[in-house]
Amino acid sequence: MMKTWMMGALFGATVLAATSAMAQAVVGNPAPAFTATDTTGKPVTLSDFKGKFVVLEWTNPECPFVGKHYNSGNMPATQKQMTAKGVAWLSIQTTKKNDDKARAELQAWQKSKNASPTATIIDSDGNVARAYRATATPHMYVVDPQGTLIYAGAIDSKPSANPADIETATNFVSQALDEAMSGKTVSRPSTRAYGCAVKYPRGA
Repeated sequence: MMKTWMMGALFGATVLAATSAMAQAVVGNPAPAFTATDTTGKPVTLSDFKGKFVVLEWTNPECPFVGKHYNSGNMPATQKQMTAKGVAWLSIQTTKKNDDKARAELQAWQKSKNASPTATIIDSDGNVARAYRATATPHMYVVDPQGTLIYAGAIDSKPSANPADIETATNFVSQALDEAMSGKTVSRPSTRAYGCAVKYPRGA
């Protein structure tokens, strides 16, 4: 089962690289602007958080790799730690489903896991994912207060769905934010994301 998920992620990355023609995210360059709708129906833009560090987290409740970080409490704890420092945390689910039922289900799942993102976006047309070349859940990005993308890749250094690996893993997102907030250069600005393939909406 795990091999199937990983193969799906690699396939998704290949298709995305072959089909994307729009301006895309590159570490060290300005993060692509976007406007999307959150689970409360409110429009959210990246510029809403100008002057703050911003984390973008691609998520999918059905993915076992996402489950690793939510069921263990790792992702909610990282969210709380960073938002307490003034970071804006945007969870993003790329899916065609963007109706009242889908939004309610996603909100209920997050509540059950004690998640506390600043906002949760449903990327129903896939445009945000395409702009950021998101290939996996979780795929993580960090944008600095000047709007520059300073990290893109995995949540941590252990590419597995086993929660036991979290204890000995390096959390790349926390590391990038701590370094940048201290005025240091991010030591690992890019890593390979791992997880389930992002489900791009067909015909979008």
